[in-house]
Amino acid sequence: MTEHATHGSRVAAFFDLDKTVIAKSSTLAFSRPFFQEGLINRRAVLKSAYAQFVFMLAGADADQMDRMRSHITALCAGWDVEQVRSIVDETLHDIVDPLVYKEATQLITDHRTEGHDVVVVSASGEELVAPISTMVGATRSVGTRMVVTDGRYSGDVDFYCAGENKAVAVKRLAEEYGYDLTRCFAYSDSITDLPLLEAVGHPTAVNPDRALRRVALQRGWPTLTFSDPVSLRARIPRPSGTAVAVTAIGLGAATAAGVAWYGLRRKRRG
Repeated sequence: MTEHATHGSRVAAFFDLDKTVIAKSSTLAFSRPFFQEGLINRRAVLKSAYAQFVFMLAGADADQMDRMRSHITALCAGWDVEQVRSIVDETLHDIVDPLVYKEATQLITDHRTEGHDVVVVSASGEELVAPISTMVGATRSVGTRMVVTDGRYSGDVDFYCAGENKAVAVKRLAEEYGYDLTRCFAYSDSITDLPLLEAVGHPTAVNPDRALRRVALQRGWPTLTFSDPVSLRARIPRPSGTAVAVTAIGLGAATAAGVAWYGLRRKRRG
């Protein structure tokens, strides 16, 4: 365990999103409606599907995460914000509702019962992460922030919430909300989130990839298996227009990450 920042007495539980809270990558979950509305083409959909397969088998190192960031900027640049909002408004609840792990919702409930804040920290855009976090009962969320200029996504990334930056985000939250990170919890499936897990006193691997499983075994971290997606429709109201309106960029971020994986795989084979 690395050195921790201790700036308060409050406790938070930090959750990764894909394969930790929801059972499917948002790359695949949202590629179909974006294709149907013309924001991405059929080739991008196929790349995303193949990329997710590679992601499930492998895991990303720092260089690959940087490449993903480049693809995010390339894919999203020029997208009309209002068009994206309209697509998300029509599809978010139907897409996300069946994907949330029952085990994750119970764990979130347990933390809230203990008086802990629950924070979703994801490489997907904050505009996607925020409403999903609200759906599952999280206190707040942090995601990738992108720039909007004249009603369109400029392609610039203000904050890429992945790798080391997840730990940066968590430490900023500790400063702002008085969390004692030595008493906090973190949950993730990916070795790329090792900085996040190391930033807290109680890290747990959830559905870990091979690299993270190996680290968890070496360090004696708990390992959990989430395998039961459950519909939340009966318990959670449909997101409001305001909540849906902030989902725009994360969808592009997720799809772009998938495209990046496809490109990396082809380079390795070339």
